[in-house]
Amino acid sequence: MFLHVTEVRYLEGYRLEVSFNDGSIKELDLVNELHGEVFKPLKNIETFKQATVNEETNTIEWPNGADFAPEFLHEIGRDIRQPI
Repeated sequence: MFLHVTEVRYLEGYRLEVSFNDGSIKELDLVNELHGEVFKPLKNIETFKQATVNEETNTIEWPNGADFAPEFLHEIGRDIRQPI
């Protein structure tokens, strides 16, 4: 099964709650992952809060096109709920 992000919810700071198609829910702190030019705008917290799920790529994305692979997000996240 390919991992897909199904839902994202902003928490606080650079933390997100992300749901995956395997039934797991992870809490992610991306403060130390915002490297490179594409992620520079996300250091503005108001821009960071605009994370949404891109239905075509099945991962989180921001208005400037920045995104992370679902597998990476799944790996670095702290479990809130284990896969079903």
